[in-house]
Amino acid sequence: MTEDVKRKILHEGQIELGKTIISCYVLEDGTRVLSGRGMQEALNMVDTDEKSKPTSGARLTRYLEQKSLKDFIYKEKELDHYNPIDCYQGDKKINGYEATILADICDSFLDARNIITLSSRQKKIADQCEILIRGFARVGIVALIDEATGYQYGRERFELQKILNAYVSEEILKWQLTFTDDFYKQIYRLWNLPFIPKYIKNKPSFIGKLTTKYIYEELPSGIIDKIRQKTGKTKKGNWKYKWHQSLTPEIGREHLKKQIIEVTTLMSVSQSKEQFQELFKSKYNKTIQLELEFNQK
Repeated sequence: MTEDVKRKILHEGQIELGKTIISCYVLEDGTRVLSGRGMQEALNMVDTDEKSKPTSGARLTRYLEQKSLKDFIYKEKELDHYNPIDCYQGDKKINGYEATILADICDSFLDARNIITLSSRQKKIADQCEILIRGFARVGIVALIDEATGYQYGRERFELQKILNAYVSEEILKWQLTFTDDFYKQIYRLWNLPFIPKYIKNKPSFIGKLTTKYIYEELPSGIIDKIRQKTGKTKKGNWKYKWHQSLTPEIGREHLKKQIIEVTTLMSVSQSKEQFQELFKSKYNKTIQLELEFNQK
């Protein structure tokens, strides 16, 4: 390749997304570019033990080529839409993608999640895409207001980055600590309750009892009593905080997440609540005494 056709980098920087750092560049023709490796890490496409291996977006390319995702990835897009960009910092070659490609990929995974059954790995990526899209939307509206008012010229450098990083970090934490949609979907399915807004927003009281029985009571002995004591109740008799907020991040919440995953898996392979209860009893060596019925009103 001759020097005059190389796409040269004029400016470079970094974007922080939670614990992930994406190198970013502006080329001499004004194209904004994100590094391929940074994008796949931001999308949770790289396993922890792989992060030390040299790669520049190979895993990202493989996901873009998956047959199950093709209709969503390339919906209303040309086949060359996701072509990587080779750009140069002197003689150093950097592999990246036009920046808005990251949002396109996120949209594609979220569309796929709504229509088809994703693999467990694909679903993790889709969940991460939702976190990123929410963060981008928050920063985008701030940037539009700043541009419209002229404040963009007076704001502190990296101010938008701080907003994005704080929001994404908060969203990641919230995502990790709350019970997943799958957990509730499986409960509603087994207890013959429709998964509709009416019951999602205002969950029937028996859902809390099931959660206590199958999740919190399986934490180490004495933990649930400590949680109740630490959380406390309002004058109306409601818990002041969600129980998981009383758990330590390093141990308690990790154990909670593990228990949620295990129970959700047991429910997903069960055809009835009775079958699930038998599987639960077998796995945890329990005698199931909790028999709850719900009469839909």
